[in-house]
Amino acid sequence: MLPRPNVRARIAAAGVILVALWGPPAALAGSPNVAALQVALRAEGVYVGSIDGVRGSATRAGVVEVQRRAGLPLTGIAGPRTRRALGRRGGPRLGSRTLSSGARGWDVAGLQFLLGRHGFPSGPVDGGFGGRTEAALIRFQRWAGLPVVGYAGPATRRALRRRVTRPRIHLHRPSDAPISSLFGPRGDAFHAGVDFSAPTGSPVRAAASGHVTSAAWLAGGYGYTVIVDHGGGAETMYPHLSRILVRNGQALGAGTVVGLAGSSGRSTGPHVHWELRIRGAARDPLRAR
Repeated sequence: MLPRPNVRARIAAAGVILVALWGPPAALAGSPNVAALQVALRAEGVYVGSIDGVRGSATRAGVVEVQRRAGLPLTGIAGPRTRRALGRRGGPRLGSRTLSSGARGWDVAGLQFLLGRHGFPSGPVDGGFGGRTEAALIRFQRWAGLPVVGYAGPATRRALRRRVTRPRIHLHRPSDAPISSLFGPRGDAFHAGVDFSAPTGSPVRAAASGHVTSAAWLAGGYGYTVIVDHGGGAETMYPHLSRILVRNGQALGAGTVVGLAGSSGRSTGPHVHWELRIRGAARDPLRAR
């Protein structure tokens, strides 16, 4: 009789296949203008999907409903008349003005989406330029070598339009559990890591060799967190742990257990949350090479 296959391994392998089939995450493939449209549609109560910048059937259906309410032709295309029907969230277009604190509208939503794409999430993508958007913009400008001014003019917009390159680092998965949430847009926000549905107490392993730069409680909802520096500006983070098993300054090999899965900090349940930062910019660890 043939041995029964390992169910967990099969599920994990299926997760790998699905990620490969899905291709680049929506954060990399989506359009800032479509994301801005989705923000406006969400405010009208006609769209409940993620702000992912991908024009799908739900986005089109929302546009049609706005057109129906406004007595416009039901084309499903957000042209000038439809955007006017969306009110202040229907404009102005991205690139038509310098954006600074207090600004609101279509272009601000596009800016927030592009900041998330480059690894600097600004909280909810809602079309309002507040303190979190300004802080994310400042971090991006510093990362991109731009003047750190806290407002978005032509130079910042050009930098945000550049292609996001794949991280050049080889990583191993920190958990054998199946993936429960991918990197990228999630609801009206941006998920800066990858989650695994691991039970409390399961091992969390270093994704590559390096040394521990932090092994402590981390503010901002992360809870018990281990941060590992891999050199070259790359570091990985392992938040929400139930227990930390390494110390600051410790050298690690790939696969070393750094802690146990948990739900510390701001978390809805036990899992493994895994982040990759390249010089401070969040990147999808599943796309690392």
